[in-house]
Amino acid sequence: MNVRRRDSCRLCGGTALDRVLSLPPTPPANAFVPAPVAQDLHPQDVFRCTSCGHVQLGHVVDAETLFGEYVYASGTSPVFVKHFDDYAQAVVTRFGVKPGDRVVEIGSNDGVLLRAFKARGAAVLGVDPARKIAAAASASGVETRAEFFTEDLARALRAEGGPAKVITANNCMAHIDDLAGVVRGVAALLADYGVFVMEVQYLVELVRQGLWDMVYAEHVSYHHVGPLIPFFARAGLGVFDVQAVPTHGGSIRVFVRRAAPFLERADWDGREGAWTSREAFARLQARIGEQTRGLKQVLADLKRRGGDGLVAGYGVPAKATTLMYTMGLSRADIDYCVDDSPWKIGLLSPGLHVPVLAPTALLERRPRAIVIFAWNFADSIAEKIRAMFAAAGGEAPPIVVPLPEPRIMAVPGPAGVPA
Repeated sequence: MNVRRRDSCRLCGGTALDRVLSLPPTPPANAFVPAPVAQDLHPQDVFRCTSCGHVQLGHVVDAETLFGEYVYASGTSPVFVKHFDDYAQAVVTRFGVKPGDRVVEIGSNDGVLLRAFKARGAAVLGVDPARKIAAAASASGVETRAEFFTEDLARALRAEGGPAKVITANNCMAHIDDLAGVVRGVAALLADYGVFVMEVQYLVELVRQGLWDMVYAEHVSYHHVGPLIPFFARAGLGVFDVQAVPTHGGSIRVFVRRAAPFLERADWDGREGAWTSREAFARLQARIGEQTRGLKQVLADLKRRGGDGLVAGYGVPAKATTLMYTMGLSRADIDYCVDDSPWKIGLLSPGLHVPVLAPTALLERRPRAIVIFAWNFADSIAEKIRAMFAAAGGEAPPIVVPLPEPRIMAVPGPAGVPA
């Protein structure tokens, strides 16, 4: 498999990179397979640029390998559907997006955000290299180009359809190796008074909460605001606002345009420094051991209470691969997983080859416990599990959340009040 070492900072080009976090090697986190097969493992070492402070993965897997047959789809989560609908409304209102204005999304996935913009009258176009998902998005009415977004493509899109009032990139700016090329493309396609909006999981929350399972091959960058300000400035763009959003355990929505005023880096260095230093990562490395021991203790306690029944996982997001490898979980611990995405059902998880089944398997197999690997949707998934078992005339088994702190979810009492 095509993998290479990255020896320079993706944002500033500096070569003084300091390794600050090491996790066990894994296969690509979305490399689901139809049958057991040997899969290459890749290093999961994280480095910090001592020049600008940017944090990135040390090895880069070929993008076509990762994304050509991508199986993640945002629209399978009702939580994300609402999130993106609210997102579109906020952008339309704040920036005066009118019917017919052009909105382009980089890494548009199944079109869930663009569908919300289209419903408000925008002329939308998605760009995403995942061929099957792009084709499905286009078939659903969201025109999607099955390509990687590059400066050349951006110039071609501008020639074809004019500049974009809004360009968005959501949960994909962590995936891109050539970020400088992509941002040059944004500058080429963006209208003079347009806005670029990127949403990405926030490094500060990753470190503060101990959400290290967000480290995997697709996430080649771990963003915080400080290094982004000079990075965009070099492309003639400026960061003018940053908002905190709750997705993925804590994300940021970064707003970029050509016209000043812009944010000052010095203001952000003071806010973020305590969570992006070498010492902060050393504490995170130690915390992984504590979280691992905590989850195994929870599972051991449930086994003593409930006998030798099976344990199931709910959700097989990319972070589940990192979590299972790092915590040493295997088929001996997790017998099978269920997932709501039709793109994953019937396949085996990357490397460990845990079967992925439809959620109805929980009723058929009656596990003694369910571990929610998609912990960022724990509340909505737990509600769905309990409703499923209640409709079948039974009670749901204990539901375990592995991160940030391993725990058994409390069973809600009357009117949703925790018991």
